[in-house]
Amino acid sequence: MSGHWKRFAPFGLYLALLALLAAGVLYTLERSWNLWLQIALGLVVVGLAAFAALDPERVRRMFTGRQAKYGSNLLVLSLAFAGILVVVNAFVFENSKRWDLTEDKQNTLAAETLETLSRLPQPVEVTAFYTTRMNSEGAKTLLDQYKFNSRGKLDYRFIDPEADPITAQEMNITRDGTMVFRMGANVEQVFYASEKDMTSALVRVISGESVSVYFLSGHGERDVNGSGDTAMSMLKSALESKNYSVKTLNLLAEGKVPEEARLIVIAGPQQPVSSDEVALLKAYLEQGGGLFVLEEPIPVTRFGEAADPLADYLAQEWGVTLGKDIVVDLNSQQPLIAVANEYASHEITQKLQGMITYYPGARSVRLTAEDTSVTGLELVRTANRSWGETDFTSVQGENAQASADPTADLIGPVPVAVVAEKLVPKQRLVVFGDADFATDAHFASYGNGDLFINALDWASQREEILNLTPKEPVQRLLIPPQRYTMGAILLGSVFLLPGSVLVAGVVAFIQKRRRG
Repeated sequence: MSGHWKRFAPFGLYLALLALLAAGVLYTLERSWNLWLQIALGLVVVGLAAFAALDPERVRRMFTGRQAKYGSNLLVLSLAFAGILVVVNAFVFENSKRWDLTEDKQNTLAAETLETLSRLPQPVEVTAFYTTRMNSEGAKTLLDQYKFNSRGKLDYRFIDPEADPITAQEMNITRDGTMVFRMGANVEQVFYASEKDMTSALVRVISGESVSVYFLSGHGERDVNGSGDTAMSMLKSALESKNYSVKTLNLLAEGKVPEEARLIVIAGPQQPVSSDEVALLKAYLEQGGGLFVLEEPIPVTRFGEAADPLADYLAQEWGVTLGKDIVVDLNSQQPLIAVANEYASHEITQKLQGMITYYPGARSVRLTAEDTSVTGLELVRTANRSWGETDFTSVQGENAQASADPTADLIGPVPVAVVAEKLVPKQRLVVFGDADFATDAHFASYGNGDLFINALDWASQREEILNLTPKEPVQRLLIPPQRYTMGAILLGSVFLLPGSVLVAGVVAFIQKRRRG
């Protein structure tokens, strides 16, 4: 090859080097054998071939001369170094270890969670449904810790329910931010990305326990098996996704409460529950059961002037009084729709603070218990500009003009939900002054569904499946430096250090000029 062409040989090496760097960048970013990566590797071969064709004499010397000897030694050392790196990386990969360097170990799972993960009998798959509007970073961080500590027994994936509505429908997803834990045929849904909720779901899928919840029928209650705005089909789907067995119960026909019943729900009866049925419910509770009552205001039922044995039982045995009124809330755009303004501090509401729930046509529910065996709490209250109206005619018709009467009405804030508990034996009671908030028309709105599910979990004694070891965060107090200290920091960092470097450079320059 003539000297004229030989001088272009280095450009072949430059091309090969640049193409090799591009190939490394492409593979690092995309991790796939795509067309661009193949083109880059092809250019490496083309560049090397061009170098060999333009300067064959140099190529021959590289393989036969003294450079080849030293080059072969370098090649052997490089291969040995690469082999050591491969072995070390393989060992680290198979024996991976993480260190939590935070002082309060906030990035370490609780001991109970680690033990639950260590005894997973089968692989668990977690499917997290998050839209682009919902922040999923917290869920990803926790799921990554669960996966790492499960030693291959737990894996997870994220799905956008709007991009894949078919999968979301198959898994009964009704709200954004839902995680589905599946082990074999056992399925549990989690609505909050917290360690307690996620580990409790793991415990439930391991045990496979199905809790039986019976909805009372025969009095015009809301239908869990029906469809339409007044039905509770969405509630039923949500409960079944949490491994509840949802059934109906006609006490008049059956004459007894099934033994496996963990909870009885009375959802908006249109006719009074009879005294005989109340006696059966009382006997059931005294064996350690749970009762969830949702009673509508009298004007929207067919009670008329008939007695209400269930309300009498709640007042006499539990100190829970259902008001003979309807809540008027002037803070609401529609005054007969009561809006929650305050939640009591309770397991049911601890994750609902700041979230709205509303009750279309509600009655007041007060706690008046004097029996020391009953522990109760008024769970949900409306705002001050509300009251329990006892004159039903004043709220009827298009020209209704209701006004609060302090002598007859319950002046706000008005309680619309109460929880109560007896410890010996353990009995739990939840009473709401409205049933519509949990129907299909309103279940998915704001926090309505969450509140109902949380209350039902508590009433069926499923909220304390797992009590994790609490982590106490370390309180750190930042004390700002005084003015003189701030001045000293400014002087040292902005003037003294850069100035000393500048002075040293000037001195070195002057000395060099003197010497030379």
